[in-house]
Amino acid sequence: MKTNTTKNSEALEEIPDNHRREFLKYSAIGAGVLFSSILFPGCRKDQPELPGANKGVDLGSGDIGVLNYAYALEQLEAAFYTQIIATPYSGMSSEEGKIMEDLRRHEVAHRDFLKAAIGSAVIPDLEVDFSTVDFTDRASVLATAKAVEDLGVSAYNGAGRLLQDVNLLLIAGKIVSVEARHAAAIRDLINPNSIDFAGNDVVNAQGLDVVRTPSQVLAIASIYVKTPINAANLPKT
Repeated sequence: MKTNTTKNSEALEEIPDNHRREFLKYSAIGAGVLFSSILFPGCRKDQPELPGANKGVDLGSGDIGVLNYAYALEQLEAAFYTQIIATPYSGMSSEEGKIMEDLRRHEVAHRDFLKAAIGSAVIPDLEVDFSTVDFTDRASVLATAKAVEDLGVSAYNGAGRLLQDVNLLLIAGKIVSVEARHAAAIRDLINPNSIDFAGNDVVNAQGLDVVRTPSQVLAIASIYVKTPINAANLPKT
């Protein structure tokens, strides 16, 4: 099943009046407002072409490159949850449906705010392929959701040190905290009332979460993202 991420935002739809959802909604909206206030469209400068640099979509350099990297991952997450809502798995309960809809709205909000903040330097819509996921099967969907959310958290953890603007680092921290809530919610659906919501596969003995570099993250994400992505110009430190 191949889909293209949609261009029209659903992020500003009214979210049901529920305390938990309101908290996360305002977290996402606050992130977008601050992003828009501190970034200027078209601020990426052309970079000299490096060997192999023309292979795939170039994320760019500096903070814009890091934001494009985050935007690519948010495209993936938004597309995944949009598909879940479009084709609910067999036996999806009302509560599970509400959780999936919340997650979809958050990811769409993250995606669209990043796109607006980056402006003319934004990368194009990416092609995603979820043919390895059985969207009719609860176990397949939740296992993929767990993998995608854990990947997103580790990606933000690894990208934070690459940002130069401390305001962007603050916003990245706000977004990753929402992504971590998503990961915990999915893990609780898979294994209710267990300690797996922060399992030792993602949190070490020091209470620190997994960190992945962009190259590690993009290699894993390529299972679902079929548009080649060139991260060669991203900051290294």
